[in-house]
Order: sequence, then structure tokens, then C-alpha cells
Amino acid sequence: MTTHRKSVSTTSPDNLSRRRMLGASAGAAGLSLSSFLAAKASAGLANAPAKSCILIYCWGGMSHIDTWDMKPDAASEIRGIFSPISTSTPGIVVSEHLPCLSQQTEKLAIIRSIHHDDSAHGRGMYWNLTGHRPPRAGNIAPESGDWPSIAAMVSNFRTAPKGVPNSVRLPYPMVDNGTLQAGEYGGFLGTKFDPIVIRTPSGEEFGGVSRALGSQVLKLGDVDLPRLQARRALRRKLEDQVSQANDFVEFDHFRDLAQEMLLSSAVKEAYDLEREDPKVRETYGHHIGGHSLLLARRLTEAGVPIVQVCCAAGDLNGAQGDMWDTHGNNFNRLKEKLLPVFDQGTSALLSDLEQRGTLSETLVVVLTDFGRTPKINGAAGRDHYPGVYSVLLAGGGIQGGQVYGSSDAVGALPLDQPCGPPDVHATIFRQLGISPDSLIRDMLNRPFPICDGTPLPLA
Repeated sequence: MTTHRKSVSTTSPDNLSRRRMLGASAGAAGLSLSSFLAAKASAGLANAPAKSCILIYCWGGMSHIDTWDMKPDAASEIRGIFSPISTSTPGIVVSEHLPCLSQQTEKLAIIRSIHHDDSAHGRGMYWNLTGHRPPRAGNIAPESGDWPSIAAMVSNFRTAPKGVPNSVRLPYPMVDNGTLQAGEYGGFLGTKFDPIVIRTPSGEEFGGVSRALGSQVLKLGDVDLPRLQARRALRRKLEDQVSQANDFVEFDHFRDLAQEMLLSSAVKEAYDLEREDPKVRETYGHHIGGHSLLLARRLTEAGVPIVQVCCAAGDLNGAQGDMWDTHGNNFNRLKEKLLPVFDQGTSALLSDLEQRGTLSETLVVVLTDFGRTPKINGAAGRDHYPGVYSVLLAGGGIQGGQVYGSSDAVGALPLDQPCGPPDVHATIFRQLGISPDSLIRDMLNRPFPICDGTPLPLA
């Protein structure tokens, strides 16, 4: 069931000329381009369908052919061993190992024609989380000149209540080849825009290793709050100003934010999953993946504008463990470990938001690095494949029960309505009431449009 509304490819001449047209419009109105775009952004905020966003990231590259874009009529070395099942939406089929989400398709917009051009995990993640081409080759660690993540960009436009962070990542950062990966951070906006990493307090762990590698990960349940309050009061009495305030602005920002979060009743209550109705907790499952999604819902209700959840082990571990890099044993890993946690937790989140009456104002997005190769390899796995893959949007004004775009008969290339990460970013910004033409500024106050894509007609 593919919509027939045309999307603009990220490489189309129309897309490349869009800012020239905006510049001409601005000039005709007697405005500078930056003033014109700022006015557009400000006007858009008042009409936001979504108040918050929960971004679910499947680190490692989810196989589109074995989940959202199955090819049952292809040869066995393409289609694999999973069978398609019908869903709550006539004409849409998904994998047999997504039984819970198969009953939630009336909430989902499934994009089957997204693609980019980089088959490395970190750079694929950079494409999907920043909406921009990776800036360098190789294994890319975070640098100050990188493009900000979507969580960082949203937090530039949305402000949380005092004591509540503007953006959060759960339950740990993403790692590959012994390196924190660029794309999850504040980039040229500055470290003040790095999303805070909070460790989910409970749940069965993903198999494998999830390292922090020096990234600051808050474990709120391990803090002695009365002692923290006493130490904070003592520090204020003893601390002297030893240099210019700007020298310590970023350090002070994180220290103060961490302390405010630890002392904030909103964050403390959101973090305490035991406060949740046991029947609701049960629907999310007993895994850290489900617990993280429940915590994400509670944090957005506490006022966090955007929460990103890594629904996998945080370290790719050389393609070993519970993450989506299924070069070997693809089908057993998906069936036994990955899809059950993802299916239960994501389905529970959508149902929970609907029952609470907040799905319409909470945008839920599922992203991944790329897809997997159409042809199964000799290790019963699938390799990296950015040529086409699938992502999901739900809630926040998105019209469910639809598939956007399609891939060819073997899931190798977009067949209809091709789009890219910039177009998905433009759609997310639009649903959050942020004009895709809005400007952000780097540390030298240079302006950059947040997005080079065109919003997809999914609302």
C-alpha cells in the first residue's frame, strides 16, 4: 500500500534550488535570507502537531528484507526463511517476528525507499542522526566541527523546564571499533548541546558489551541525594572565581544540569520506574530495551523535548552480541534476541501513548544505519547495505496505516518515491513545528540551515 504523493529526492535539482528560491522571495520582501528564515521558523513553532519526540535507534543496521519490506516472491537466497504476515492495515504485510507491531500498523508510516551512500556503521549513523553526509572517511570519532545530531538541533529550538535536560540519550552511547561515534553529539553547536546520557535503571541487558569510553553516563539511582545537596552547598561557599567565566561555561553547564536533574522532582520521579503501574510495566517487558522506552515516555512527560533510545547493545562488538549487525546467523539472532525486544517494547510504547491520549503530540521515529544485503551470505547473514532500507514514523500528526515508497523486487534499490535521511529530518522538524529552513549557528556565529531535505507527505 504505497502512497502516490511524489517525494523529492535529496539529489534532485528542485531540492538543490530551494534555498535560491527562498532567497529570491526574501529579497523581494526586503529581508535578508537569515531574517526571512528566522521569521519562518518562529512562525512554524506555533503550529506544532508534536510537543516531543522519542527516537528509537537500531544500532548496527536492521535488515529491511526480514522486517518491513519482505520479498516472499524472490529466490530463496534473497527472501530468507521468515514468512510475511498480514497486519491491522489491509495490504500491508510485515515479518512474522513482528506480531505485536503487526497490530499497530494503523499508527505507522513505513518508509521503504530511504537510501544513502555509505556502508560504514558510524558514517551510516551520522547520515541518519544528522541528516548530512559524513564529513570524513574512516572510523569517525566526534569532533567539534561535526554536524549536530537531530537531538541537539531540536534542543536548540525547544527549552525544557528548569532541572530537566533539553535532550537525553538512553541507555548508553554508541561505540564501534573502540571509538565513540560522531553523529550523536552537539557538534558545532558546542558541547552544551550534547544530549545527556542517562543509564536506564533496570532490565535484562542486551548481550555483548556496552562501553562508555569516557562519555559521561548518569546513573541517577546510584546517587546519595542528601549527601549531594550538602556537597553542593559546601562547594558554593568555598568556590572562588579563578578565571574568566567563559573558561568554565561548558563544565559549569554540565555540572549544574547534572545536579539540578538529580535534585529535580520531575526527573527523579520519571526515573523511578517503580512508580509506574505494574500492568503497564509488564507490557514493555523485562528487558532494558523495553524499560528504556518506558523511561523515554516518562521523560518526555516530564518535559524533555527529545529522547533517543539505543535499542541494541551500545558496542557493535565485532558483529557479536545483541545488536543489528547480523553478518552471521542473521535469522536466529533476529528471531531469538533482537526482534522480540524491539517488537514488544515499541508496540507497548505506541499503545501506552495512545491510551494516555498523548500519541498525537508525541512523534515516534525508528531509524537505523542502513539495511542489509538482499543476498544472504555464506554465514547465513546479511552484510551492510545503504542502497535502500526502511524506517518508521508514528504519532505526532503522522497519518498511520500507510507505506511510503517501495524498493525493487529484491530489495536492492528504491523503485518508487526515493528519499534520503535529509527528507526524513525535514519531516521530523515539520512535525515538531520547526521549519526545515530554520538556522542554527556554530561557535563562530555562522548560520547554517538545519536541513537540506524536503518534508515527506506523511501527515
